[in-house]
Amino acid sequence: MKTIKYLGLVIFLVGLGIFAATPFLGNFKVDQKGFDEIITSQGIKSDILIKDLSSKIINKDFSSSTFLAPVLEDAIESANAIHIKNKEWGKKVYASGDNMAAAIRKSSSYGFIPENKGTMWFLTFGLGIIGALLFILPNIVLLGKKGIKNDGIYLQSATNRGLVAWLVFFFLVSFYIILYFFSEYAVNWTFLVDPISEALSGNPAGHWFVYGFMYCVVMAVMAVRMYIKYRHNMYQIFRTTSVLFFQIVFAFLIPEIMVRLQMPYYDFKNAFPLDYDFFFQWNLKDLIANGGIGIFILVWGIVLTLVIVPVMVYFFGKRWYCSWVCGCGGLAETLGDPYRQHSSKSLFSWKVERWLIHAVLVFAVGMTLMTLYSFFAESSTVLGIKTQTVQNVYSLLIGAIFAGVIGTGFYPIFGNRVWCRFGCPLAAYLGFVQRFKSRFRITTNGGQCISCGNCSTYCEQGIDVRAYAQKGENIVRSSCVGCGVCSAVCPRGVLKLENGPEEGRINPTEVLLGNDVDLMDLVNKK
Repeated sequence: MKTIKYLGLVIFLVGLGIFAATPFLGNFKVDQKGFDEIITSQGIKSDILIKDLSSKIINKDFSSSTFLAPVLEDAIESANAIHIKNKEWGKKVYASGDNMAAAIRKSSSYGFIPENKGTMWFLTFGLGIIGALLFILPNIVLLGKKGIKNDGIYLQSATNRGLVAWLVFFFLVSFYIILYFFSEYAVNWTFLVDPISEALSGNPAGHWFVYGFMYCVVMAVMAVRMYIKYRHNMYQIFRTTSVLFFQIVFAFLIPEIMVRLQMPYYDFKNAFPLDYDFFFQWNLKDLIANGGIGIFILVWGIVLTLVIVPVMVYFFGKRWYCSWVCGCGGLAETLGDPYRQHSSKSLFSWKVERWLIHAVLVFAVGMTLMTLYSFFAESSTVLGIKTQTVQNVYSLLIGAIFAGVIGTGFYPIFGNRVWCRFGCPLAAYLGFVQRFKSRFRITTNGGQCISCGNCSTYCEQGIDVRAYAQKGENIVRSSCVGCGVCSAVCPRGVLKLENGPEEGRINPTEVLLGNDVDLMDLVNKK
């Protein structure tokens, strides 16, 4: 079995290596027809820019390692300077250099990769999936009988911030940087999944489709690992199946099929303020322009945020979303599970968490209020501040760097819930409701606790669960996502996730410590 695991690891690394090298392979050459199509698709009316770019890129051969975006950005900036000076507002260029560079590469690439998409898919995604499964499946035998399987986790380089963990960190961060800031280098990846994208939406793949597809593949493969590792705990089995279903069906398949049916691209489970651009002007105008289905989506988004989310949290806690539905939580619970022990339990981290996550929530709500005012007042500024500038800052700092590069890239070093714990504005909103108005709690049986510390070690939200268990206190915390792993790794069955009456949800420590309490009074109250 170990031989199969090592073989799987080799196959996986080969597929991963080819995937990582793919952006730098091949060539592209723009002809006049392709150039004209790009100009039209980007809505460019600047004759200055068209003439400048024609001399620089038409009929010239470029390698895939060529960084085209800066050339386009300079040309756009120069053309816009002239148009602004001449007050030719209709000719001003709003297209970004990075998006144009990606479009140019997509339409003009040639060579083995665009001509052999199926083969390249197998050499990257195919080998990656096969290798990962060969590495994971032998654990059915190697891990032995059902039960808690965390022995030696701090002795492995991959799960104790060793060299392997840092290499994974480097790869994840690099991938997200390319995805968010250098999408022209993701074009060769789009060729690998073009057939899948065309089958679903009828359109060639973009770099966000690559991300969505890869997201689902990674979650599905790592879900197999979860099924094997936590096969002794049905709560983990059902929870993993749930997040996998909502990611693949709601976040990936349904939005793509909606595009094919000429409807707006929309993820029906993505609630504001996590879906921070839901109230942006362009989205509101697009939804209104789409008639009945657009209005339905708009109403659904508002009802989901203001009614469904708090009601569900009241009955089931924030776990219904963060651990059963959310795609961010789904990736954290599958890909991030090997790193959950790195979540800091220090008092300093808790203080940073409280200030930072609520600051992001205030930022998101403030930005949205500005956006709605600008939309209804038909003004681009609020109190002299440009709404678009605030939106751009949030999109860059929170949407890209925090949620993407840091939120996922830092899994191997800081744990799997960095974004959920410190940055997600929806988690902050859910946390308010859960802490003060919910039926959910984790009950503890202090008399059974042996202080092994498994619960605290594997709490991905940095909660010192053992401190509650030792005192027999119910765990009622805003940050708790109800993943249930603390209960799954407890050897004594001390912890139990429950939904019950609000009365007695926050139980006094003194009763459970046995300090001169009339136990019969306590029993009668229950």
